[in-house]
Amino acid sequence: MLDARATLHDAIVSAGMRVLGAMLEEERAKLCGPRYTHQPGRCATRSGHTDGELALGGRRVSVRRPRVRSVDGQEVTLETWERFAEADPLTPRAVEQMILGVSTRKYDRSIEPAPPGLKSRGASKSAVSRRFVGATREQLGAMMSCDLGRLALCAIMIDGIHVAEHLVLVALGIDERGDKHVLGLYEGATENTVACAGLLSDLEARGVRTDRTMLFVIDGSKALAKAIRAKFGSRALLQRCQVHKKRNVVDHLPEDLKRNAGRTLSAAYQSGNATRAKRMLEGLARQLERKHPSAAASLREGLDETLTVMRFDLPENLARTLSTTNPIEFLNGRIRKTTHNVARWEGGEMVLRWLAVSLIEASKSFRKLRGYAGMPKLIAALRAHDAKLNPVVVDVKEKAA
Repeated sequence: MLDARATLHDAIVSAGMRVLGAMLEEERAKLCGPRYTHQPGRCATRSGHTDGELALGGRRVSVRRPRVRSVDGQEVTLETWERFAEADPLTPRAVEQMILGVSTRKYDRSIEPAPPGLKSRGASKSAVSRRFVGATREQLGAMMSCDLGRLALCAIMIDGIHVAEHLVLVALGIDERGDKHVLGLYEGATENTVACAGLLSDLEARGVRTDRTMLFVIDGSKALAKAIRAKFGSRALLQRCQVHKKRNVVDHLPEDLKRNAGRTLSAAYQSGNATRAKRMLEGLARQLERKHPSAAASLREGLDETLTVMRFDLPENLARTLSTTNPIEFLNGRIRKTTHNVARWEGGEMVLRWLAVSLIEASKSFRKLRGYAGMPKLIAALRAHDAKLNPVVVDVKEKAA
C-alpha cells in the first residue's frame, strides 16, 4: 500500500512538472514566436535553459527553466515562473509542523519525499530552524506592535505562565461585544511589580485607555494588583479569581476540614448576592481564626475583590465567567500543549517567540466570551463607575453626544 502511494505521488509530481514546463514553453513561444521561424521585428529571442528552484511539498526542488532575452541582450522575466516562484509556502509549512509537534530533525520525514532524480534542499534541520525563527520573530513583532486603540475593551485578564526559568505575563482583552483578543506578553524572572508595570505600560503605549473604568481579572497576585492600581488608579476595578481564592484557603487546612470549607466558599460565591456572600465568608473566617489563623488570613486578604463582579448584577453565566481567570488559564493550557516538545529553551527571546506563535494559533479558534449577551450590563456598570468618579465630565460628554 505504501509503495503504491509513493508511486502515485511520484507520478502526480512528475505530471505537474511537465505541465509547468509546457506552460513556460508556451509563454516563451508567445514572446519569441515559433521555433526555427524568421520573424522580422521580433523583440525577444530564446536563450536556452538555466537551473532554478521552486517550492514543492515542503522543500525546494531544482527545475530547468527556459530563458528569454530581449534583442538588446537583457533578461526577460517569464510571468508564469514569477508566479510560481513568489508562492513560497515553505515558511508557513515549517511553522505549522513545529506547532503540531514535529521537531526540526524530523521535518524531512514528515513531508512527502521528493521523486527519484529530483534535486531538492531546504528540509534540513538548520534550514527549517532558520525559517521558523524568522517567521516567529516576525509574528512576535507584529503582535507586540499591534495598535490596541481600535479595540473597545472593557475587561482585561492577566496571568503568568512559567517556561523554564522565565515567567511570562499574558494579557487577554475582552471587548464590548464579548470577543477575546490577545493583547501582549511580558517576560521576567518573577511576577513582581516591575514586570507587571512593564506589561501595563506597554499596553498603554499601544492604545489601551487609562481614562475609562476597566475590569481587571487576576489570580490574586499582590504585585499585579499594585501595578494595576498604580497605572489605572480608581479607574481599575479588580476581580480576584474565586477559584484561586478557594484553593488558597483550602490548602491551609487539614484534610478533615477541606471539604466543608470548600462547600461554604462555593455556596458563598454561587449565592448571586455580594452582601450575602461577604457575610458567609466572614463567618467562615471567624470559625477558622482560632485553630487555623493562616487560613482565616488568606480568606480575608482581598476578600472584597473576589466579589467585585457580583456587585454588577450581571446575568449568572457572565458573572461566573468574569469571576475567575478560567478563560486565560485555558489559553495558557494551549500554550503548554504547543510547547511541550521543546527540549531546550535558549533565552527569553525564544520563549516569547514560541508563546507568540502559540497564542496566534490559539486565537484562530477563539469563541465569544461565555455569557457575552450580558455585556451591555457590564458596560453600564463600568460607565456608572466613571460617572461617580467624574460626574461633570461625563455629563458634558453625554450632552455633546
